[in-house]
Amino acid sequence: MTSYLIFVLKRFGQFLLVVFLGVTITFFVTHLTPIDPVEESIGAITQMGQSDPNAIELMRQSLRELYGMQGSIWQQYLHFWLRLATGDLGPSLSAFPTPVSTIILRSLPWTIGLMTVSTLITFVLGNAIGALAGYYRKDMVLKAVSLVFIALLPIPYYILAFVLLIVFGFIWPVLPINGGYEMNANLDLSFALVLDILKHSILPALSLILVGAGSWLIGMRALVSNIITDDYVVFAELGGVPKRKILRSYIARNAMVPQFTGLAMSLGAIFNGTVITEIVFGYPGIGNLLIEAVHAGDYSLVLGLSALSIVGVAAAVFIIDILSPLIDPRIKVE
Repeated sequence: MTSYLIFVLKRFGQFLLVVFLGVTITFFVTHLTPIDPVEESIGAITQMGQSDPNAIELMRQSLRELYGMQGSIWQQYLHFWLRLATGDLGPSLSAFPTPVSTIILRSLPWTIGLMTVSTLITFVLGNAIGALAGYYRKDMVLKAVSLVFIALLPIPYYILAFVLLIVFGFIWPVLPINGGYEMNANLDLSFALVLDILKHSILPALSLILVGAGSWLIGMRALVSNIITDDYVVFAELGGVPKRKILRSYIARNAMVPQFTGLAMSLGAIFNGTVITEIVFGYPGIGNLLIEAVHAGDYSLVLGLSALSIVGVAAAVFIIDILSPLIDPRIKVE
């Protein structure tokens, strides 16, 4: 038990180091861009009419304080970490004076919902077909289904997204192709609203599932193909154990350990969003928000989204590391 606690503490230290380095690099990259959000704001205000120079200077000082841009770059860096520790990312430049955290929280549920559901469906579908195809290697139907998913794997998901948009939006217009819900919809929680949101998420999710299932299928099929030659599987087959039980209890259960590691990584990466898919379908997630922030030069929002992504992925890796010895006893913590 003591060795496991030491192991967890070491991994937690690595997690903090990754977050620190990732956020630090992002901070300096965004602050080295030629865009000055204060001057951008001042320029937008002065275009509306002439202003008193003293009033402009007072406004400049206030905006620099709001954006955390007072003092040297190192003072700004320290101030940034102090604000980040309290969850204060400052105001957005493109939606001033709305706080960055508020804007992110509006878009985050859309991405979490879309990416979590599509990732889980992709994981279950790919692993189920991969396990069956790896065990029943001569089944022609499984070979055909596997070939379809493997053929879709090299296709960029945004290309498939465009194909789905054309097919189901124009050739056979049965599904909505833009937004997260109908325009002017009543946003009070109701069955009709939930159904509307689900309908708008079908095409974005389908583009991710069809392309992503192939990688899980290939990995699971390879793992199963290796396991079926192990002695305990051969002995179970010779002993007359039903094939379904062998596949479920002897093969798939052991093959799923490394697959769960990949699943945790995929779930950790949902904070990145799926940028191009969200743009293609006009989905109101953080991927779409990130592109809008880059185009607007809103580096406060870009920095907030990047920090969220770094923490999400690093947390997923940390959780994988500390759970792996508990899931798989073959992994040692010494």
